[in-house]
Amino acid sequence: MLGIIGGTGLTQLDNLTITKREIVRTPFGEPSHPLLFGEICGHEVIFLARHGGGHTILPHQVNYCANIYALHLLGVTEVAAVATVGGIHRDLSPGVIVIPHQIIDYTHGRKSTFYDGINQPVKHIDFTQPYCHYMRAKWELAALSIGEPIVSHGVYAATQGPRLETAAEIDRLERDGATIVGMTGMPEAALARELGMSYAAISPVVNYAAGRGGSVHQIDYEEMVVSLSRTMLRVHAIIAELVKRHYCNTASDR
Repeated sequence: MLGIIGGTGLTQLDNLTITKREIVRTPFGEPSHPLLFGEICGHEVIFLARHGGGHTILPHQVNYCANIYALHLLGVTEVAAVATVGGIHRDLSPGVIVIPHQIIDYTHGRKSTFYDGINQPVKHIDFTQPYCHYMRAKWELAALSIGEPIVSHGVYAATQGPRLETAAEIDRLERDGATIVGMTGMPEAALARELGMSYAAISPVVNYAAGRGGSVHQIDYEEMVVSLSRTMLRVHAIIAELVKRHYCNTASDR
């Protein structure tokens, strides 16, 4: 089963025909929103709005454990996540769509593992490659097959939020090797890895990071909203193609 996690600008899928909603309770609490079962182009998927239906949950307050565990309970084995970002690298301007291949985690205080309870076994996961290569390839092929140009590699800096970064902080992230910056990439990716789920994200750039490009002096929120709206239309189309290709490839593998 394919699960889709929507972030900022993607609290619902316009091309999703909803068949049912389910409130899922987990040992880690309730996820951000009832999970939506539905069909895209005739194929079944499960959709979850990371920030809730009204986009009211701040990045550091998202119950990432409940979100990932709920998808796992419902049989999701592959997760396609959407995470909007700011562009740090000069070539990553608003409207560019990135498929990140690496993460640097700058978050703190977030529950980041399923294995920290009393009498829980010590659990170490290999996180050398934080995103599933197979799922990343699916995102890339889906975009290219409908003529959407993408950047196939990027280093995602996961910051705490909810405030945006200072220009000096972005300078630091760039020195560390980050090319894009967002607030929700971790611990979501690591939790999916703990449960053996194939996880990869697509990251639409909706603004220049602080001190870069049109954000040299400040980030224009109104421009960011316009860019977000335009870019998400393209993301919807990529998701539809991803779903079609996912089920076609799954069927051919049988």
